[in-house]
Amino acid sequence: MDAITAPNTAPRRRSRGGGRAGNAARRGTAVIEQMPWKQPVLIDPPVEPLSEDGVARVHDAAMRILEETGVVFLNEEALEIFRKAGARIDGNIVYLGREFVMEMIGKAPSTFTLTPRNPDRKLTIGGNHIAFGNVSSPPNYFDLEIGKKVSGTRKQCQDLLKLTQYFNCIHFAGGYPVEPVDIHASVRHLDVLYDKLTLTDKVMHAYSLGKERVEDVMEMVKIANGLTEEEFQATPYMYTNINSTSPLKHDEPMIDGCLRCIRRGQAVVVTPFTLAGAMAPVTLAGAVAQSLAESLCAIALFQYVAPGCACAIGTFTSNVDMKSGAPAFGTPEYMRATQITGQMARFYGLPMRASGVCAANVPDGQAMWETSNSLWSAVQSGTNMVYHAAGWLEGGLIASPEKFIMDCEVLQHIQRYLDPSLTATDDDALALDAIAEVGHDGHFFGIQHTQDRYTTAFYQPFLSDWKNFEAWEVAGGVWTAERAHRVYKEIVHSFEPPAMDEARREELGAYVERRKAEGGAPTDF
Repeated sequence: MDAITAPNTAPRRRSRGGGRAGNAARRGTAVIEQMPWKQPVLIDPPVEPLSEDGVARVHDAAMRILEETGVVFLNEEALEIFRKAGARIDGNIVYLGREFVMEMIGKAPSTFTLTPRNPDRKLTIGGNHIAFGNVSSPPNYFDLEIGKKVSGTRKQCQDLLKLTQYFNCIHFAGGYPVEPVDIHASVRHLDVLYDKLTLTDKVMHAYSLGKERVEDVMEMVKIANGLTEEEFQATPYMYTNINSTSPLKHDEPMIDGCLRCIRRGQAVVVTPFTLAGAMAPVTLAGAVAQSLAESLCAIALFQYVAPGCACAIGTFTSNVDMKSGAPAFGTPEYMRATQITGQMARFYGLPMRASGVCAANVPDGQAMWETSNSLWSAVQSGTNMVYHAAGWLEGGLIASPEKFIMDCEVLQHIQRYLDPSLTATDDDALALDAIAEVGHDGHFFGIQHTQDRYTTAFYQPFLSDWKNFEAWEVAGGVWTAERAHRVYKEIVHSFEPPAMDEARREELGAYVERRKAEGGAPTDF
């Protein structure tokens, strides 16, 4: 049996002690025993691959790209704004001097907050804070029960949103966790955002794909939070994330969406999608320099329009398979590019976004080692927002609930790793009295020092199986993806939505129905 075989639904004998059975006794009626909600703080110094001279050279390269090669802006309003700012423009190519760029970047805050409808889930973006988000935007879904990739549906999207809400290690809701193609594109954003706002109480995202989608999201977030327009504009309650069209191009709707957000006080993340060897140079320094140029010119635009608006710089620099041209993720090159971009983000004083990604097609070993590499490189680089941290497959073309569960185990590992208690050196942690009590011939299992800490001393997994092979075999020989499938099904079956004021829920529903009647967002089909 391999890791993607459809689960066997026959009854399994259960182990009577220790391992996951022991965990079940401790967690009571909860599906799993998970760590409490907490936004992690990075306690270790970040990995900084570049020397001081290396930072200066990458910065200079990014500035030379903006000064000498320029960036295409397909948004007419952006061109007019740059023209008023004194930029040199040739057709739709914008050339920016480094003095202007750095002056504008200097206006951006190094830290900002995002406040969802549940203020207890408020996030700090910047500094040493890190936040993890769910998988976003795959058009397909891996159905483990039939072992096939299928097109996304609203039901699958809702189930992944339930996982997003359930897991405390997921801090914000990104784009659609799977694209529900059974809903027409003109009204899809309305139905999905209604589901997101009612099934979760975490930070929301808007796609910058036309003014209607962006404005609808802002209005619905305002309703869900019970805000006046003045209150909404006072601080970020949501964000949008855009990608440049590499190499060196920004399209019309994404820039438009960002301009709409910043003018109403909401946050933007600019994330070039630069694949080294395809849409960027094959060398990492060149690929990162191009990515920086693409993001900095957009952030400079936004700071010129709304000085001090909340902006983050994103990295999605990876490499391609030079044999096939297919994108690769979680590679050594991806990790180094993320670390270098983190170092440059600190140089510019900007919060940073990275991702938890892989190229694997199914929730297997490859999926986990590539994703783990991606996630740890985010931690090493000092990333503040980690997109796609749970559930991503096939380079972003597939969402998987089993992979979501498996990734959350890794995220909890990271959260525990960042717990300052693990590196404490106070008297209790040094345990000299316990060492003296046991002496040379005893053991530590039964002493009071151990008994006082036995439930909290070490990380307790909810998915890993620590039984030996024989015990695992007797218990049914259940592989990881199958165990994850069962956890996913139990969570969804027992899920209860977070509380929401009924009047706000009704107002949201009425808004959705009105906008549907008006046609939603225009499409060409």
